[in-house]
Amino acid sequence: MNYLRLHSWNVSPKEAVQIQRRLAPLVKTSGRKKTLHTIAGIDVSYNRKDPLLHAGVVVLSCEDLEVLEVSCASGTVTFPYVPGLLSFREIPVVLKAWRKLKVRPDCILCDGQGLAHPRRFGLACHLGLVLDLPSVGCAKSRLLGTYEEPGFSRGSRSPLWDRGEEIGAVLRTQDGVAPVFVSVGHKITLDRAIDLVLSTCRRYRLPEPIREAHRRVNERRRLEL
Repeated sequence: MNYLRLHSWNVSPKEAVQIQRRLAPLVKTSGRKKTLHTIAGIDVSYNRKDPLLHAGVVVLSCEDLEVLEVSCASGTVTFPYVPGLLSFREIPVVLKAWRKLKVRPDCILCDGQGLAHPRRFGLACHLGLVLDLPSVGCAKSRLLGTYEEPGFSRGSRSPLWDRGEEIGAVLRTQDGVAPVFVSVGHKITLDRAIDLVLSTCRRYRLPEPIREAHRRVNERRRLEL
């Protein structure tokens, strides 16, 4: 599966920050509201002290969340662990898995941040631009920003703010569970990103595409041990 080559991945942290600042204005926070038939969940698994990274890309149907294709890959990391720059560490191995896909998904759901990032260019933004697809960041924890706790019920949400800007939403995906942090990645509105996350959270706190990618990539990781 093809993708855009927007920059070199062999860069220093200082150069990575410059790339983020250059590409951030290209992120689109709107998109055509066309019907989505397929969605890909993406997850990366590793031990911070281990040089080997494992990526999983799982394509599911949007209607019934049936798994249509699974692609996993492993690779040696070349970029240091720097908060705010994790996309430079993780995306190269994700692209290794992406190249093997036969089904091109209509959108992608990332276990990570989108606009909810100090330079408004988290993993979901970076990957959305590289793959030229609508993308959503759905993180288990907050990277930055302030918010009020959303209501108890599934679907309750509150805005996530940083420096006077709404950078995402804090979303309750099931009654009484801890919320997730949803932000735009690329080519999608925040409201639609929230709808997409809720529609794929059928029984659990996390969306099924991310859960499935996490399960498959950790299976791969165990085989590598």
